[in-house]
Amino acid sequence: MTTLTFDTLAYAKKLKSVGFTEAQAEVHAETLKEIITEQLVTKEYLDLRLKELELRLKHDLTLRLGGMLTAGIAIVAAIVKLL
Repeated sequence: MTTLTFDTLAYAKKLKSVGFTEAQAEVHAETLKEIITEQLVTKEYLDLRLKELELRLKHDLTLRLGGMLTAGIAIVAAIVKLL
């Protein structure tokens, strides 16, 4: 699995080259690194969430199918009773 690295030193140097002070550049680089890191997720986390979603969808579909079968049987029973 590849990891994303954010080079704060290179980013801070770029900011300094366009007029940021050293302190501003360092704070901006660290803040951006924190934002990027907080929004990253692992493959394992995504796999877990996908499995949870799959199980929930299967459960919902099972309930809906059961409801449709029950309704169908009730309709057939009502038709048979009327005949």
